This record gives sequence, C-alpha cells and structure tokens, in this order.
Amino acid sequence: MRIDLLTLFPAMAEAVLGESMIGRAQKSGLIQLGFHNLRDWATDKHHIVDDRPFGGGAGMVLKPEPLFAAIERLKTPAAQVVYLCPDGEQLSTPLVKELAAAEHLVLVSGHYEGIDQRVRDTLVDREVSIGDYVLTNGTLPAMVLIDCVCRYVPGVLGEEKSLTQDSFHDSFLGFPQFTRPAEYRGMTVPEVLLSGDHKAIERWREEEALKKTRQRRPDLLGD
Repeated sequence: MRIDLLTLFPAMAEAVLGESMIGRAQKSGLIQLGFHNLRDWATDKHHIVDDRPFGGGAGMVLKPEPLFAAIERLKTPAAQVVYLCPDGEQLSTPLVKELAAAEHLVLVSGHYEGIDQRVRDTLVDREVSIGDYVLTNGTLPAMVLIDCVCRYVPGVLGEEKSLTQDSFHDSFLGFPQFTRPAEYRGMTVPEVLLSGDHKAIERWREEEALKKTRQRRPDLLGD
C-alpha cells in the first residue's frame, strides 16, 4: 500500500511514523509512506502557500495553486485523495477498512483556516475528521488516520488476531486485559482467566465487552 501525505510539517509525520510497527512495516516493504512539503510546489521566492480569505475574517487559507500542482503530481490513477478537516465524515472502523482496501491514498493536511474550496470541490474524493474538535494543523489527524489504516494491511501487525479483539470490532468495546503476576497488591486476576477453559474465557470476554459497551457507548449497540 502507498500513502502520500501533503503537509507543511513533513518532519513531524516522518519522525512519529518512523517508529514502532509502522516504522517496521516501511522497512519490510509492506507499506510505502511519502511525506511531502507543500512549499515545494510554491512558485514564488518566499515559498508562500497561504493568503487572506476573500470576504475577510480571521486567519489564512491555503492557496489553490500549490495544492493543485502537488496533488496532481502525487496522484496516480488508483489514488483516493483524502482531506483531513474538522467538518469531514467521522473516522470509524468501517471507514478505516474501506481506506485500507485502497491501493494508494493521497492525504491532504489542512492548516490555518483550511484550504481553498476549489481544491475540495475538484480534487478531493473524501473528507475525514478524527473528532469534533480543532487542532493546530491537519498533520496530527493525518498521522492518526495513517496509523489506523496501516494496521489493516496484511502483515503489519505481528498478531493478526489483535484486529478482532480491538475496541469497535463488531460494535463492541474491548474486554479487560490482565497479565502476570496473578496477584498484585491484594488485587487478583479473574479466576476464569486462569482456568485454561477457553470456551469459558471466550464467554467471559464477550460478557465483559458487552457490559462495558452498554455502560460507555450504548449507541454502538443500536438498542
């Protein structure tokens, strides 16, 4: 899978995504990540990529010229262009799975007051938000999206079963996890987890996941 990120802060994304599982997946060739500075497509000597919004208002808007040039350069016939913005569709497990099935993603990281609407209308295929809040720039949500998507690329996770035990799989939150020692400061691990009875353990985990979902996110159950 190929993912290209267009941003004003490529070093930020490269540093974070060069670590842990995503870093190892790049080294092994399972995924290819490209980090591109939007200023490389600015044509003036100062590499200006923003300007004041028409109609007035606070902040600046990313200009259409460098965005059009960059996206058209990075985009392949199979690519989906995704713009990270607060007013996009909410990032979710079903959406992540859809994006993970793509051959190539071009992610556009917004900044300031966003990007010129003509870019959104003409070049963007999908607009995605990671939550109902605003960050200083779109590079942070882009990194979140990349991490989520790459986990669904076969071979990236050391234990593929981890995907089926994640929160939000099958609309449930995750069940409680315990490890050694079995007793710590007077607190003990549930006896069923020490029993070796795999069917009983599976039932316990399903019951605990359902209980947590009912308490914290009943909306996921559709009741």
